[in-house]
Amino acid sequence: MDDIGSIKRRMLLKGAGAAVAVSVMGCASVATSSRPRVVVVGGGWGGLGAVRALAASGKVDITLVEPNDGFMSCPLSILYIAGFKPASDFQRSYSVIDSLGVRRIKERVTAIDRSGRSVKTATQSIPYDFLVLSTGLEYMEEALPGYAAAREQLPVGFRAFEQAAVQRQVAAFIEQGGNYLITVPKPPYRCPPAPYERACLIAQRMKEKGTKGKILLVDANKHPMPPPLAKPMETAMRELYGAQIEYIKDAEPKSIDAGKKVLATSKGDITFNHANIILPMRAPGLIRQAGLGQRFADITLPSFQTRADKNIFVIGDSQGAPLPKSGHIAFGAGQQVSEQILATLAGKYKEADLGDNVTLPSAICWGKVSTSQAIMINVTSSISIGDPPEVKYQVDPAANAASSKGAMEWGTNMWNAMLGS
Repeated sequence: MDDIGSIKRRMLLKGAGAAVAVSVMGCASVATSSRPRVVVVGGGWGGLGAVRALAASGKVDITLVEPNDGFMSCPLSILYIAGFKPASDFQRSYSVIDSLGVRRIKERVTAIDRSGRSVKTATQSIPYDFLVLSTGLEYMEEALPGYAAAREQLPVGFRAFEQAAVQRQVAAFIEQGGNYLITVPKPPYRCPPAPYERACLIAQRMKEKGTKGKILLVDANKHPMPPPLAKPMETAMRELYGAQIEYIKDAEPKSIDAGKKVLATSKGDITFNHANIILPMRAPGLIRQAGLGQRFADITLPSFQTRADKNIFVIGDSQGAPLPKSGHIAFGAGQQVSEQILATLAGKYKEADLGDNVTLPSAICWGKVSTSQAIMINVTSSISIGDPPEVKYQVDPAANAASSKGAMEWGTNMWNAMLGS
């Protein structure tokens, strides 16, 4: 990593006070080249955690590269998917980010030039001194033979704005009935409780509408994920939806024939009418192209710096540490990385000493089992340098109304922290 003096000298040589041109693909921009440049890729939970903390400091020029016009929350969007809430309840504008003087570029990053310290889009090259990657994930289509040829019929819906395709499919199932298939991959994948949450909320809709049929929840795991959630989630599925959900454990998908509507598994063939195939997941190809890791980015904790390049940080679902892939942890990691960048610029950051026990981002997660009941999952983690992180779970022993109310309050508070006032 360059020392801070060299970064500042380079900025001054390029012309103190020179304005960065507004991108025709982006929105507001008031960046000045006299300050260190931080580029944040991805305007989801992790990226917004970083942007808000950096912008509050007023000490760096920030560029946010995000192809979507606005934000849509994946956490709690099951209420939209199952038909209980409109999509707009989970969407927010980036207008507050623009008002903070953040340069926002509505494009997709296609490559990272580590030697030249820049990221590339279809139209421009964006220089950085520090790069924060919160690039989300991609689906491992090759893990399920037959899927790629039928992806349009089999939406996954685990990325922002993809929920609409699953919502349409669910609405058709509620109207037509039959067998609705949901698969659960082995971890790591985004939001471990989400597949079970989907099964429960769709089952509630079935009961309300009198839909004839079954939800076939085909789990590659031996019990619901994460393991501390297993007992209360299985209890809720059995007691609330015993007639609607057939839970098939330890059944690994092997291939799918969308034309014949058959999923081959380690426990035999399963026929279906509609299917929400939740595939195994990995970091986007951008991570591999830049030499930052394979399935996920290879990072060090507690810094979230990549092992290959200390000027690049990876947070959220793309990072490869054994932390839960949740929105709340991504947001906290964004804040933590921002604090480290600012401390480095001030000459105050030092590597933690061996043996130090360092707190990592914590999170609250929710497994909703109905519109009125949920299971709270409280995750805390820490690390002693040189050891793997220690992750602890505190889980409600049973679904309850207080946690359902708390989930919505939590969502509102988090969305406000990212994109409010």
